[in-house]
Amino acid sequence: MNKNFKIKSLEVNKPLKLDCGQTIKNYTLAYETYGSLNKEKDNAILVFHALTGDQFVSGTNPITKKDGWWSYAVGSGKAIDTDKYFVICANVIGGCMGSFGPSKINPETKKIYGINFPVITINDMVNAQYNLLNFFKIEKLFAVMGGSMGGMQVLQFVSNFPDKAKIAIPIACTSSHSAQNIAFNELGRQSIMADAEWIGGDYSNQNKNPEKGLSVARMAAHITYLSKNGLQEKFGRKLQERDDLKFSFDADFQIESYLRYQGSVFVDRFDANSYLFITRAMDYFDLTKEYNGNLSKAFAKTKTKFLIISFTSDWLYPTSENKEIVIALNAIGADVGFVEIESDKGHDSFLLDVPEFLNTLKNYINSSYSNN
Repeated sequence: MNKNFKIKSLEVNKPLKLDCGQTIKNYTLAYETYGSLNKEKDNAILVFHALTGDQFVSGTNPITKKDGWWSYAVGSGKAIDTDKYFVICANVIGGCMGSFGPSKINPETKKIYGINFPVITINDMVNAQYNLLNFFKIEKLFAVMGGSMGGMQVLQFVSNFPDKAKIAIPIACTSSHSAQNIAFNELGRQSIMADAEWIGGDYSNQNKNPEKGLSVARMAAHITYLSKNGLQEKFGRKLQERDDLKFSFDADFQIESYLRYQGSVFVDRFDANSYLFITRAMDYFDLTKEYNGNLSKAFAKTKTKFLIISFTSDWLYPTSENKEIVIALNAIGADVGFVEIESDKGHDSFLLDVPEFLNTLKNYINSSYSNN
């Protein structure tokens, strides 16, 4: 990785009271922008990233030298057209691409936070990113959008700031993490913590890295992002560079080799403790909690227009969970649309070249902006 690249960052001097009870001061929020903010400042789109994403939405990620995580959707002439819109994306607090996170130095101990980093929530992430509006002097965003954990942040943003976005597009997400999703995240966390080089979360201070555990966590999570049909069509029982089984525990099958590769490249760009804290934030997410289980009340004050998008083959955040959000918004008479996109690419569909999804996104954004 190119670690010498200077990351854009906002130093926030305003205290932030976290849901865990702690207060953080003078924290860093790393961000990136695409396109230009117009004179009226009415073309700004705040994009929220998912679990392993970062602020580098489009183009070439200057750190990893790979395409930005939403390059299919964001860019000149694309669904989110940077010739027309000003796109902002921040690395969430708890992340590892420049924002305040467990790999940062604790000013009190002069050591890396590690596992002593405060437990953060989706609500904390959103409240931290709200500072970007003040920084850019944006009174109201044109849009907030994101997929997966990014979609959770969209929902939280509109609930917290009901008059600060004209439209909201939560994609392939949920209003609260299911037991199944908590279970998958716990599997990943336990694989990291079982690695001898995790050292109780203090690995950075001891120049170690729980690569094996983080790699397995990524492999397990990656399976949930795909679909059974998609996996079968792409890999089936194809062997990896061999004519027959080797009767060993090497990667006989292409799917084994693929997962091992996904795990190995992930450890080069992500911090294990960040993985623990961010997955914990996802598991704690429950927008109904402070409203006695009534999701509609979370959006009671909003004037924001919504488009909820799900995918037919997404079993991680299935259409049924996305429809619960639609039902809650309909119950308060909110302006809400819903689209289920046909795709065999599973949860990852929102990150990939799925023409029907990209066209839906483009048409909704452009028609909403033309009605400004």
